[in-house]
Amino acid sequence: MLRRAADGKSLDVEEAATLLSARGPALDELLRVAGAVRDAGLRDAGRPGVVTYSKKVFIPLTRLCRDRCHYCTFVTVPHRLGAPRNRSASPQESAGSLPGAYLDREEVLAIARAGAAQGCKEALFTLGDRPEDRWPQARQWLAERGYDSTVDYVRASAIAVLEETGLLPHLNPGVLSWAELQRLKPVAPSMGMMLETTAERLWSQPGGPHFGSPDKQPAVRLRVLADAGRVAVPFTTGILIGIGETLAERAESLFAIRHVAREYGHIQEVIVQNFRAKPDTAMRGMPDADLHDLAATVAVARLVLGPRARIQAPPNLIEDEYDLLLRAGIDDWGGVSPVTPDHVNPERPWPQIDELARRSAAAGFTLRERLTIYPEYVRRGAPWLDPRLAGHVAALADPSTGLAVESARPVGRPWQEPDEAPGGRVNLHLEIDSEGRSANRRGDFDTVYGDWAVVAGRVGSGPVGTGDVGAGLRLAATDPAALLLPRHEAAALALFNADGAALDELCRIADDVRRDAVGDDVTYVVNRNINFTNVCYVGCRFCAFAQRERDADAYRLSVAQVADRAEEAWRAGATEVCMQGGIDPKLPVSAYADLVRAVKARVPGMHVHAFSPMEVVTAAAKAGVPIRDWLVQLREAGLDTIPGTAAEILDDEVRWVLTKGKLPAATWVEVVTTAHELGIRSSATMMYGHVDHPRHWLGHFRVLAEVQDRTGGFTEFVALPFVHTNAPIYLAGIARPGPTWRENRAVHAMARLLLHGRIPNIQCSWVKLGDEGAVAMLRSGCNDLGGTLMEETISRMAGSEHGSARTVEQLAAIAAAAGRTLRQRTTTYGEVVGV
Repeated sequence: MLRRAADGKSLDVEEAATLLSARGPALDELLRVAGAVRDAGLRDAGRPGVVTYSKKVFIPLTRLCRDRCHYCTFVTVPHRLGAPRNRSASPQESAGSLPGAYLDREEVLAIARAGAAQGCKEALFTLGDRPEDRWPQARQWLAERGYDSTVDYVRASAIAVLEETGLLPHLNPGVLSWAELQRLKPVAPSMGMMLETTAERLWSQPGGPHFGSPDKQPAVRLRVLADAGRVAVPFTTGILIGIGETLAERAESLFAIRHVAREYGHIQEVIVQNFRAKPDTAMRGMPDADLHDLAATVAVARLVLGPRARIQAPPNLIEDEYDLLLRAGIDDWGGVSPVTPDHVNPERPWPQIDELARRSAAAGFTLRERLTIYPEYVRRGAPWLDPRLAGHVAALADPSTGLAVESARPVGRPWQEPDEAPGGRVNLHLEIDSEGRSANRRGDFDTVYGDWAVVAGRVGSGPVGTGDVGAGLRLAATDPAALLLPRHEAAALALFNADGAALDELCRIADDVRRDAVGDDVTYVVNRNINFTNVCYVGCRFCAFAQRERDADAYRLSVAQVADRAEEAWRAGATEVCMQGGIDPKLPVSAYADLVRAVKARVPGMHVHAFSPMEVVTAAAKAGVPIRDWLVQLREAGLDTIPGTAAEILDDEVRWVLTKGKLPAATWVEVVTTAHELGIRSSATMMYGHVDHPRHWLGHFRVLAEVQDRTGGFTEFVALPFVHTNAPIYLAGIARPGPTWRENRAVHAMARLLLHGRIPNIQCSWVKLGDEGAVAMLRSGCNDLGGTLMEETISRMAGSEHGSARTVEQLAAIAAAAGRTLRQRTTTYGEVVGV
């Protein structure tokens, strides 16, 4: 096995578990091989022989926690917190005793200022998971100071540290949701959470070290690691050894980390930490993890994770075995503080930095200071580093290496939006039809979307429909909406798979239902699409629209340019502008409301249909406010409705293959539901024909039906066939080349039937289907052609060949070809006055 590893062959879990038991000469050989792999990685990174550390202060924001880990001495309970603090105490004394529920703002800043004075550059925020869920004292403390949650207070404290001291926050608040990671990313260059172990039994069985700790369930923690990757957070994780796991379980934990690291590329550091028993804990009688066991685990981690991984072992937990851990393959010593103790391991003081340098040099390494965000991510910038943090990081980083400038001293600086930078290929909406795009893929195609091989492994084959098509057709004719019910799932899936005469009959039934529901008119809206920026770093794998800032096709429109286009549209007879853009990290958080206000100021009568749920949730996160509050602000600015785009398929099994970093299905539902509750109606959409199958479609329609039953806020459903030509996931050989003609007919017909009685208007997209395709869908249950658009960039960048605009006369010809009459409507399907 070692020979295979030395030759660069990948280990499997069983081989890794076997190597974890190596001792004596076998261990020496294991360390030699692992060290060579580490050395190769450092050479490739341009820093041969360099081992790093971060000079930090430890900010224990709260020691309260809702979990009950049996080895933890950091966490305490309210009655042990004691009396109010002595405010005249030194920062070191304040950091060493924590009598309050939380450190208050001034106590946080006192610790950070003491660190800045000593040349520290990292502020490590460590705290218990969601203490307000367990302890009334925590809820009261937060409420008295105007915070809804611990996460809110973490965010506010991180901003204070940035602005007052210039230290770079590294946040360890425990388990976070996708939305919470979005909220915290703009205030911290990096975050972290130890995986610890994937051994479910250590969490689920009484007596296990994690029993009674909801946040220690392995599946929950793995979800956090994946969500951090989706949000592009440089993330630190690791394993804790010696807590009762088997060697096989330990190996499985390492492979789980490797899997998520390959898929998203965001794991900046892996910590291999050895258990040390502590008094006054349930595991005080457990033996400490053996240091040779630690060395073997570090070495195996190096072989499993590879040369580019950054692997750390905490230097205050290894006695004097510095050389042993360096031989094993570490290349980082973690955070070391000259100011504060290690509150998680208070009995183990940090080594002096000079001593750490001496010990590293004795083993042949040079010790260099890094920042909390690792050099690779410093140099890459967006999407890994939020623009509001760029100045703080640049003030402390060597631009050539990404490491820290050791002589630099942090200084507080404003945490603010970057300046707007409109420009680029602003006429792309015109040139896309004449000159086309500059290239069929982004320059970072091979890295921005994660490891394509790992992505491909997530794609499963769909079930084969075996239901009774005849029974399905009979139900469709008599009670179409009943096809959504679980007891009729087989019939619904059979209809999605219908072909030949059965498909023709399905479309005929759908068209009859359409006629009874909304009549024979084909409706449309005179509108203009305005995609105000295509700069986006989310990394959706289906999207050919998104560009990096420096790409040839990238552009940003100014607020004035958007208002100009809205005014042009009004003069051409438009009643609506539809505004959407990429998730541009340099777009000021105020820009969304500014765009709406500018259009309303220029053209007061224009209906503003703007901002997908993805735009809403990311803007709210950047602003640090709840989704509801953000939507209220947009409504007050003049927002009328929102597009229900960014839905794709409302099943996370598909979404995490298709979109990488886009909002989870539950968050999409939260945004549109909240909008509806505020009187902001929306469309509903589904993009199909990529890595999905009919059961996903059926599930998607069920979600839409549930939302509509609660809110009644959907104005229409729009089926969006996947345009594959320039889509990254197709170019990578994973997605199929869009839906078949049969699938297009079946999906549109089933949309009419499944949503009958709930959403009356079913729209087909001439942009994606073309004129002939639109005619066929009008004969299969559709009653709406959408808008004239005037400009359309997203589908055209993906490779659609059906143009960017249609005149009213052209839409009338489509309707006439289907034997129907065209009628203009408003965005919400009302009558247009004067038409």
